[in-house]
Amino acid sequence: MPVEQTQLLYRHRNVPGIDRLETYVAHGGYEQFRKAVAMDPEAIIEEVKVSGLRGRGGAGFPTHIKWNAFPKNRDVEHYFIINADEGEPGTAKDRDLMNALPHLLVEGCLCSMVAVRAAKCYIYIRGEYIEPWKSVQKAINEAYAAGFLGKNVLGSGLDFDIYTHLGAGAYECGEESALMSSLMGERGMPRLKPPAAPLPMISGVWKRPSVVNNVETAATIPAILELGGAKYAEIGVGSPRSRGTKLFSISGHVNKPGIYEIVLGTPFSEVLDIAGGVRDGHQLKTYIPGGSSMGFAPPTPLDYPFDYEGIPQNTQTLGLGSGGLMIFDETTDVFKVTHRLVDFYHHESCGKCTPCREGLDWLSKIYARIASGGGREQDIDLIWDICDSIRGKSFCALGEGAIWPVMTSLRLFRHEYLSYIHHGRNTYSEAGQLGA
Repeated sequence: MPVEQTQLLYRHRNVPGIDRLETYVAHGGYEQFRKAVAMDPEAIIEEVKVSGLRGRGGAGFPTHIKWNAFPKNRDVEHYFIINADEGEPGTAKDRDLMNALPHLLVEGCLCSMVAVRAAKCYIYIRGEYIEPWKSVQKAINEAYAAGFLGKNVLGSGLDFDIYTHLGAGAYECGEESALMSSLMGERGMPRLKPPAAPLPMISGVWKRPSVVNNVETAATIPAILELGGAKYAEIGVGSPRSRGTKLFSISGHVNKPGIYEIVLGTPFSEVLDIAGGVRDGHQLKTYIPGGSSMGFAPPTPLDYPFDYEGIPQNTQTLGLGSGGLMIFDETTDVFKVTHRLVDFYHHESCGKCTPCREGLDWLSKIYARIASGGGREQDIDLIWDICDSIRGKSFCALGEGAIWPVMTSLRLFRHEYLSYIHHGRNTYSEAGQLGA
């Protein structure tokens, strides 16, 4: 029996005018914020802990652990930061939340700010996201006018301010420490990690306690407060560690590409059906489950629970990631897709560390040479060696994410690389054959 797809974030997604304050309030908007300001901050964190909420930006780190690391006082200003720098190829769910449901994000930020004792919030938005930025800023302005932001909000004695910050279009600033550097006006490059440096929750932006959460993570908080953590935790049909719903950006060779709210643990075959299945007359060749840095997966199995723990190890991908599910049928030239991804990561590398800077430069050159007909069989071993020189050795996750589609494509579709080397083109995608 198919899994019932509970809608929490998207419950009012298609209500006309839901991006406006009056419509959002008419549908229960800001009621959970009213509840939050009357609660003890520790009680909010406890509800989030019981809910099992994990960060929806890609890493899946338990949200309550970050929040609990904050100092339990207001002597020093705390900052709540939203990572809306959605640059992962294949991912667009945060963009849709900001465009269609900006007040849900604002309310989620406010509830979260109460929990972590933050008076100020910064929403760091991807530089290319002009329309989402306008939508969020309009919602913030409306919230100020309605008294949900500003001084002594709702008579609570608490002050809340939310600011938007438009990035300059750097993929690297999706990494939380690089984002914080950029927010402070510095070059967007990753910082040292603990134990070499303090946790951001102790010393983050401007050396003040700071926490960075994803857009979807914050937008989920009102639903948790409305249902209660225990009730929210009942939603989910896979791993006990993967609870609730998640937004998935489903693109590629499906009949109904789009952004869907799906219960975690739903069998992957059902997720595929929700998007209309592989386009008519074609077969599934491969897919990337959670944004391009997760790598390619084989076309089977399809009956596993689609959540943080459910993806089988033999699929060889890194996992669920940001929920950017990309589907490829038998006409796909996997070498060409991988080449494009290598060039993307090469372009977006900040250049701070040698493995990433030099390794991606050489990978880009080798792929270009193979694509132009100058490939050699030893290039495959050379690509492996370069990936090995990057894996686990780059300063941040960009290097690791860049090589995963390379390594998984080589494991699953080595014959396509050899076709380019021997014939100057991909004879497999031309013939419409499935990759072995």
